[in-house]
Amino acid sequence: MKKYVCEFIGTAVLVLFGCGSAAIAGEALGTLGIALAFGLSIVAMAYVIGNISGCHINPAVSLAMLINKKMTVKDFICYVIAQVLGAVLGIAILYCIMTCSGLDIATQGLGANGFNEASSVNLNMIGAILVEIVLTFVFIYTILGVTSDENKSSVAGIVIGLTLAFVHIMGIPLTGTSVNPARSLAPALFLGGEALKQVWVFIVAPFVGSAIAAVVFKVLNKEEKE
Repeated sequence: MKKYVCEFIGTAVLVLFGCGSAAIAGEALGTLGIALAFGLSIVAMAYVIGNISGCHINPAVSLAMLINKKMTVKDFICYVIAQVLGAVLGIAILYCIMTCSGLDIATQGLGANGFNEASSVNLNMIGAILVEIVLTFVFIYTILGVTSDENKSSVAGIVIGLTLAFVHIMGIPLTGTSVNPARSLAPALFLGGEALKQVWVFIVAPFVGSAIAAVVFKVLNKEEKE
């Protein structure tokens, strides 16, 4: 149960500070500032809950761990439920803060992902799927690499956080960057409309990118051991 609670808290923090930075101060922070907000959230949580739950705080990460047999099906299901609930809590808190501040949620948004008109560069659906698969592949592949070597455990949180930041730097103008189905689902549920219609892309594509990364890592790592 401790593991699930940690995943719940960690995902709530990631979503609140990441999506919150985009929704409240996006224009002031810019792409780099928002990217760092997501990345630093990972760094902070990694050194608090990493030794308990592994600090997945992302269903795509949990899927990769499942494929590589580093967690059970039961744990995977419970992790995903905890992550989604945590993301919903994070967005609920952000919603309350924005409402109390008098900010127009319809205008500011909640850090939701999107394509076509919702993309800063009018990226279409196919482009959004490709971008999310590639960005998630890079993110997950890095996680698998840095967590597979115990000698790198002391810097794993920093490496993973910085990797999340750099994939956001490219992805924010394109889709807002998901690479995390829970992070995408929560704001879409609150916003509804077009965000909810498009959210399937940001659930499916990260899972696909994660699965590819897990399989590639598994094959290459096996050959290296042999």
